[in-house]
Amino acid sequence: MKNKSEISVMLKEAGILFAITLLSGLLLGVVYEVTKEPIRLQQEKAVQEACKAVFPGSGDDISFEVLDAKVSSATVNDLAQNNVEIGTIYAATESGNFRGYVVESVSAKGYGGKIVLYVGVSADKTVGGVSILELKETAGLGMEAPNVLAPQFAGKRVESFVYTKTGAKEENEVDAISSATITTKAVTNAVNGGLRVALELMEGGAVNE
Repeated sequence: MKNKSEISVMLKEAGILFAITLLSGLLLGVVYEVTKEPIRLQQEKAVQEACKAVFPGSGDDISFEVLDAKVSSATVNDLAQNNVEIGTIYAATESGNFRGYVVESVSAKGYGGKIVLYVGVSADKTVGGVSILELKETAGLGMEAPNVLAPQFAGKRVESFVYTKTGAKEENEVDAISSATITTKAVTNAVNGGLRVALELMEGGAVNE
């Protein structure tokens, strides 16, 4: 049986541990509150820059408004077959005129994890550009997607893309990154998902308000 001295020491140590835990929690809460807004602003800035990047030639007054729309279950199910999910959709306007849509598209099947990209589709149904925001592929191979793959989609007016290892010859073909077929496939599928949603929006279908 523990004597009073031992019990006193135990209670003291428990009190110290409780105080440390409480202080740590309070400090974490303070740090979170201090950094929350700067992080949010930085993320928002990155998104706006990505949106603008997929509308080349746009002026400073172009704006991107989140579209309150839900992709239909049929489209969601079709895209899921290629491990693609649609995120936020933006309507682009410039000087009060509709410019097109920017669609966030995510592939869960990159070589190193998920790939997040933005697809810009102008009002004439041309792909303005593709901006890759999140990529964790192999250095020197899949990580080259923003430089090698993304530019190949821009300026094309097609319904979907396919990748090839033998050299792109058709408008809807993109050259695969050598030794990075998984990355190429994931990026192409994600672009196709964003393009499909944008085109269906313009045609008034597949998206339920």
